[in-house]
Amino acid sequence: MAESYDYLIVGAGFAGSVLAERLAEGSGKRCLVVDRRDHIAGNAHDRTDQAGILIHAYGPHYFRTNSDKVVAYLSRFTDWHPVDYQVLVWTNGKYWQFPINLNTFEQYLGRPSTTEEMEATLARWRVPVNHPKNSEEVVVSQVGREFYEMFFRNYTRKQWRRDPSELDASVCGRIPVRTNRDNRFVTEKFQALPRDGYTAMFRRMLDHPRIEVRLKTDYREAKGQVKYRHLIYTGMIDEYYDFAEGRLPYRSMRFEPETIPKEFFQPAMQVNYPNDFDYTRVVEIKHATGQKSPVTTIVREYPEDFGPGKEAYYPIPADDTKMQYAKYAERAEQERRVTFVGRLATYRYYNMDQVVAMALTEYEKLKER
Repeated sequence: MAESYDYLIVGAGFAGSVLAERLAEGSGKRCLVVDRRDHIAGNAHDRTDQAGILIHAYGPHYFRTNSDKVVAYLSRFTDWHPVDYQVLVWTNGKYWQFPINLNTFEQYLGRPSTTEEMEATLARWRVPVNHPKNSEEVVVSQVGREFYEMFFRNYTRKQWRRDPSELDASVCGRIPVRTNRDNRFVTEKFQALPRDGYTAMFRRMLDHPRIEVRLKTDYREAKGQVKYRHLIYTGMIDEYYDFAEGRLPYRSMRFEPETIPKEFFQPAMQVNYPNDFDYTRVVEIKHATGQKSPVTTIVREYPEDFGPGKEAYYPIPADDTKMQYAKYAERAEQERRVTFVGRLATYRYYNMDQVVAMALTEYEKLKER
């Protein structure tokens, strides 16, 4: 006889794990969580490499939020290591402060300056665009074409294989421009990493007698082996529907770690490379974790086309992809025994705290049912 569960949950990342924990602990439901990969935590998975350095296996995950509710929930499963995330840009043969601020402007001028001078200069540089419709328009309307070319255009083209003029304004619009000396990459009031790492936090989240986790398991395989009342799906929505409305485009990534026999390799946690090399950025997460070691590990990130054998990391935010996704969203709205939640299932870029908040909201909806 097939084993019976209340919920079959596809994906052991943030969306799936939060919902599994809430349904098991909050509602007494029995949950089976399946994941194709051989580990939990989804793209937030971190691990200790052969050199003993904790690295983020799928690119840096900088947790930050303004939501007290999200912090309170996750704090049940982890203590925190506070951190300010610092990003630099390498171009024109040197490191630049980023996001653009007064320090960046002084580097450009090669002399001290003031907020007033920067504001006046940007006012001259800006391209008037009343309602920016794409990422190029949103940047040039803020800082003009000089800084757009230096910091944004080629990075975006490498990352997405589309010109910024072809991408939604939100892609580049979420990066702030400041006329003070604030070098912080993000400004949310809570900025920290799980003290023991993300994977340890997820392990505690999923450690419940009413939760079973099966790794290296495709959900179609699980569907044929067990009984369940409701499916929670966090994977690619077009794959769920067997690509009936065509394949949605995604971007994939290749991560190349390198251990270096020195305490630190670069002056900041992340360095972007908009105009040099094939990779987009080099991440040295040791700056953020605070780990002490005489060696360090960096990870170079190479954007790639999505295809067979590749992971789908980023839905592509553009007008044409929104129209294609809308056909799948219409199908999903008709489902009564399936919940679609998370970045891939809703074909939208979310930060981690947003996914946690989404999962907590979905739990309340499921509880009401």
